[in-house]
Parts: sequence; structure tokens; C-alpha cells
Amino acid sequence: MEVIKHPLAGVIELVPRVFGDARGAFFESFSARLLAEKAGIEDDWVQDNQSSSAAGVLRGLHFQRPPYAQAKLVRVAKGRALDVVVDIRRDSPTYGQHTKVVLDAARANMLYVPTGFAHGFLALEDDTIFLYKCSNYYHPASEGGLMWNDPKLGIVWGVENPNVSPKDEVHPLLANFDSPF
Repeated sequence: MEVIKHPLAGVIELVPRVFGDARGAFFESFSARLLAEKAGIEDDWVQDNQSSSAAGVLRGLHFQRPPYAQAKLVRVAKGRALDVVVDIRRDSPTYGQHTKVVLDAARANMLYVPTGFAHGFLALEDDTIFLYKCSNYYHPASEGGLMWNDPKLGIVWGVENPNVSPKDEVHPLLANFDSPF
């Protein structure tokens, strides 16, 4: 497994070894031992989520407030997605900054998103299947988010008019955001 650290402290891209031949391909999609040994990730994963999205669907930027905050281990099982994380740790030197990774089912890469980050993605292909491992259970009252197109964040999504849920159109801007982290 290749470990790629991103400029935002704690955000790690993981690229497993994929074994392919004429029959198809095989890779380990999860190993707690390898995550701990290779990347220092020791979260207890308690919930798996899955979504499917058409090309142009944008989901995010989401997080859960403490004590229900979630670390996430995300990957794409089918298709491709532009994955984005924003540092919302108020005392972090990279507060308000973001990083992006294209998650690709063919490459099988994953992204570790620690607590203290808002997370979102844009489906780049129809029927993109996105998988999330979460370190805490979903708690509706603890949901939070940031506006996906906040000019202060400066995220270039690469699509002019993404398909965004009504809920994701009303999150606060960073300037009006009081971080719980």
C-alpha cells in the first residue's frame, strides 16, 4: 500500500496494490493492520455508507460536530469522483484550506479524512458508487456543513452547474462559520 500525505495535516491518500490479470482484478480494500502500520490510522470503524450519483452530482461539504465527529475512509467502487476536504480546525495553520483528490475505481485509491474536516465530492461519471467508512455513528442533530461554492474556500470543482441538494445550498460561508473543532 502506497501512503501519500497531503498538505493538510492528517489527510492521507492510500493506494493499494491491485493484482490484475485476464480474469479481472483483486485488492485488499480494508486492513486495519495495514492502516495502522503504514499510515498510523487506528480509528475504530463502526459504520459503512454507500451512495450512487450521476455525473455532475455534488455532495457536501459535510461534517458531524463533536462528540459525534467522524473520521472517514472514502473510496469509489465504480466510476470516478473529485473528493474535497476542508480543514475546519480553528487553531490549525491550514484552517479554511482544502485539498482535492480524484478517487478512481480503476486505481482503487482511498482518502483518509480525519475529524475536524468538512468533506464533499463531485461525481465525474454516471453511476459513480462512493463508499464511506465512518468512525462514529450518524447523528442527525450533529450534522454540519460549509457552502460548497464559498468564494473564500476557492474550490475549483470543474463544473459550472453541479446538481446539489437543497440542504447543501444553505450551509454557511466560512466567514460566518463558528467551528466546533
